[in-house]
Amino acid sequence: MSLFEILVSAFRGVTANKLRSVLTLMGVMIGVASVILLLAVGNGSAQEVKSAISSLGANTITVRASGMGGGGGGATTETTAASTEKVITSAVSDQLASAGLGHVASVVPQVSTSLTVSSTDVSSESVSIIGTTAGYFDVGTSGVGTGEAFTEADVTASEKVAVIGQTLATTLFPTGSALGQSITIDGTPFTITGVLENQSSTGTTDANSVVIAPITRVQKSFTGFGAVSTLSIEATDSDSVDAAEGEIEVMLNQLLGQTTEDESYTITNQSSLLETQEESADSFTVLLGVVAAISLLVGGIGVTNVMLVSVTERTKEIGIRKALGATRGAILGQFLAEAATLTLLGGVLGVVAALIGANYEIYGTQPVVLDYSIPLALGVSVAIGVFFGVYPAARAAAMRPIQALRAI
Repeated sequence: MSLFEILVSAFRGVTANKLRSVLTLMGVMIGVASVILLLAVGNGSAQEVKSAISSLGANTITVRASGMGGGGGGATTETTAASTEKVITSAVSDQLASAGLGHVASVVPQVSTSLTVSSTDVSSESVSIIGTTAGYFDVGTSGVGTGEAFTEADVTASEKVAVIGQTLATTLFPTGSALGQSITIDGTPFTITGVLENQSSTGTTDANSVVIAPITRVQKSFTGFGAVSTLSIEATDSDSVDAAEGEIEVMLNQLLGQTTEDESYTITNQSSLLETQEESADSFTVLLGVVAAISLLVGGIGVTNVMLVSVTERTKEIGIRKALGATRGAILGQFLAEAATLTLLGGVLGVVAALIGANYEIYGTQPVVLDYSIPLALGVSVAIGVFFGVYPAARAAAMRPIQALRAI
């Protein structure tokens, strides 16, 4: 019996009971589509986070206070000074910037808090308020899209000016431009000089719902002149990040009078964040793939069940074919081909369904199909068909003609 005859016979066997075959290949289709889509969701999520981290700048280093954060309205200088001596303040930031570190280009301090921001008709609660210097707009990618940023002169004079994010601008001024308009932050008036470019957001925080104002004004009106929450530091180039990080650590420890063992801050750079993110993304993607593979395994068990039923129903056919000279290999090949045909058709339909589904966001994430996931899913689906079809096919091939013919 030729290969072509085996395939034709297998196709006839598959189409003999159309409803049963359709239900079986649907199980495989769902499994294959799940594998491709869930891997795509994991990949899409990883790329979004990677893009957000990369957008901060390849040569940016971030220093964050471990215990204190420069946030929360109403803090006073006396209260902050009494709390701890080992904190990063604006004075420490200025000393770090003027220390002449060879691999450090700029140091930008930040204080932050969350307050209610209002226009004439609209209010938005829990808006992120960032107090910083004019250098903030040169470090990373927080550029001004329309209007202009505030200047160092505004910082020195503690001017009540601000740059806001696009989401907040649309919320507060839905019918017109926000430039030149007045807003109040917890009752204090500010004039909008610029609107940020659209920023990538991760997690639950909208990076486009933010107010950025001179650090002196934010400290004077809201946070007090204690600790700053963050230092954004720009290395001279991307190759100098590690060297700059070492210089910063040594200098900060000297300025704060502490040792490496009792550091009151943490230093991170985009390279370390990307490495951590990639490791987490790989684990997350593998987990999603394993979960999806379970549904594909269930589909394979369904194939075994259907093929066993098919062997039982076609006992007479097997007996007649063996009596006419069909070899054990021909019978085995026919039933294996039937199982593989079912899973291949299911796999192809699963790929089509996954590619269609990848055009839509899933739980806020745009899936990005991995190149290897399609051939992998198709290959696994056919392998499952062969694997789970072996027992029913072997059972059919092992039948003796006389036993099969007795069923007639």
